[in-house]
Amino acid sequence: MGGEIVGDGKIAVSTFAKIEEAGKGALTFLANPKYTHYLYTTGASAVLVRRDFEPEQPVSATLIKVDDPYGALAQLLSLVGQAIKPRHSGIEEGCHIDPTAEIGEGCYVGAFAYIGAGAKIGKNVQIYPQAYIGEGVTIDDDSVIYPGVKIYYGCRIGKRCIIHAGAVIGSDGFGFAPDKNGVYHKIEQVGIVVLEDDVEIGANTTIDRSTMGFTLISHGVKLDNLIQVAHNVTIGHDTVMASQVGIAGSTQIGSNCMFGGQVGVAGHISVGNNVVLGAQSGVAGNIPDNQRLIGSPTVPQMDFARQVAALRRLPDLLRRFDALEKDIKNNKQ
Repeated sequence: MGGEIVGDGKIAVSTFAKIEEAGKGALTFLANPKYTHYLYTTGASAVLVRRDFEPEQPVSATLIKVDDPYGALAQLLSLVGQAIKPRHSGIEEGCHIDPTAEIGEGCYVGAFAYIGAGAKIGKNVQIYPQAYIGEGVTIDDDSVIYPGVKIYYGCRIGKRCIIHAGAVIGSDGFGFAPDKNGVYHKIEQVGIVVLEDDVEIGANTTIDRSTMGFTLISHGVKLDNLIQVAHNVTIGHDTVMASQVGIAGSTQIGSNCMFGGQVGVAGHISVGNNVVLGAQSGVAGNIPDNQRLIGSPTVPQMDFARQVAALRRLPDLLRRFDALEKDIKNNKQ
């Protein structure tokens, strides 16, 4: 990790743990200063800390000083994950692969998976049991499709993508047109969904195919579980979204954005780059670049904090108002 050891460099560690729960043999980390007090009581054998960190009290654990403790931990977890995560190969009995489908070298196709006509699967792709890969779907090298994923016809999945169990890629966009009698008629959704490289899609997330053209999830995007992305939405690169976000149709989301849980975004609007939206924000209009907003409708974070503070005072203010109103009535009498 390019770190500097302070303490016993010969100790061995065999597990990871939170700093407040760690015991002997555990490696933990300290990235947020508000948890510094745990460093002096932790049972961990080693702790990743910032390179400029200097303890104010004696520390029993060995310190490993790095530039970014959280980033270093992520790298270590990635190495461990690669070592312990199951890696399958070969074609299991009971799956269906259409004769016109192309399967690259080193692939795994689990039992009861379905790969439709004209599908193209790259090298080292992992397709777990009961996944559905529709006609004409392309999945590029080193991607992982977990059990129960459904990828509808024509959709394109990039390299090193991860799609978790139960996700649906390419279901129809919600498009209906009412006639003069108020009866809704389906508008055929003839576009596709495109996931660029290094995208991760959480369990039971749904990404709708476009009416025309494509719904685009750009490279490096990470979507949590239970997210709804509607037709013709574009999400810029390296944007992350927490669970239960909902994005209505034809909305453009910028790059490097962060959306908290249960954010709702209206359709046919634009959200700029580097936008941070707090949990349960409701977005009804365009947002320019580099904003930090929260609330419904959204307001700047400081304004929201002032609103919350004012609401806390409201019961007292109402009591004072009632008292003043009574005093005025009494004086008039």
